[in-house]
Amino acid sequence: MPSFIKTGFICLFLTACTPAVKQYSPVYPPATQTPLSSQEYRIQSGDLLDIKFYYNPDLNEQITVRPDGRISLQLAGEIITAGLTPLQLSNLLTSTYSRELENPEVTVIVRSFNSQRIYVDGEVNNPGMLSIVGPTTVRQAISQAGGLKDTASLDEVIVIRRIADNKLTPIVLNLENTMESAYLDQDIGLLPFDIVHIPKSHIANLNKWVDQYIRKNVPVPIGLGLNVFN
Repeated sequence: MPSFIKTGFICLFLTACTPAVKQYSPVYPPATQTPLSSQEYRIQSGDLLDIKFYYNPDLNEQITVRPDGRISLQLAGEIITAGLTPLQLSNLLTSTYSRELENPEVTVIVRSFNSQRIYVDGEVNNPGMLSIVGPTTVRQAISQAGGLKDTASLDEVIVIRRIADNKLTPIVLNLENTMESAYLDQDIGLLPFDIVHIPKSHIANLNKWVDQYIRKNVPVPIGLGLNVFN
């Protein structure tokens, strides 16, 4: 049998036997993820805070959280604020100032918010860092990243999130049918510093595999091997 015919058979065989792309399983059900809109806001570096003393207005301050997540206040010194909710910081300051004042009542108000950042990569038109203001879902982030490429797959979208003890955990979502009410819980709210990865579709992976391992390694065009039977 001529070598070019053998080449055609090998190409057909390899293409038919291409291994399936690995399917991911959710670490835990996406429905258990709390949407961003229902979570209390946590203070971040760059936020502008009003510190109000009900009985001691001379101690009132408006201050910006430093890049190291701290603020400096009269009588209290440096306080770590980043990661706390406004209520938690109010309680902390009340406890701190109780050493100097009698029955202090302290209220913390976030006057302006530093833009929160997320990262979108993979099969989107404009991958990279995004600034978000207010609640943002995965689909909204994809839209802000320029939308999906034709090679994108929505049934295995991965959100990488930092949780307790600074650990990273993946959340695997199926956004293929999020227009249907039964799948709305898949389009979860994002948190600051989440990473959203949009993988290639199975067809795109197959085409890439064929291109890399067959077309670029076969000494004659694939079409020549296939047309000999016509």
